Amino acid sequence: MQNEDTITIHESAVKRVNALRASQNNPGLRLRITVEGGGCSGFQYRLELSDRFEENDRTFGGGAVVTDEMSMTFLKGATVTFEEGLIGAEFRIDNPNAVAGCGCGTSFSIG
Repeated sequence: MQNEDTITIHESAVKRVNALRASQNNPGLRLRITVEGGGCSGFQYRLELSDRFEENDRTFGGGAVVTDEMSMTFLKGATVTFEEGLIGAEFRIDNPNAVAGCGCGTSFSIG
């Protein structure tokens, strides 16, 4: 059973972050996930690569992924993967807290 006070980081996401660290020669690089108000459904994910680390940040996946405490409120129990397909490659967030989303895949609402 998954711990609801954490984020599960799939091995595919960790491998991708490690590859990006190596290609950019930056071992401190992390995938930063932030939840912000806005988007089609009320909230949206903001994903960025960053070596910035703030006092209230929490790391997951051996330090590959970071989020702040406010965003963690919306991300508890989520799973982060990295998927490659014919159309492209992307980090994906499967969030059990999201009751609805939109076609863009980055916007969601909480019930």
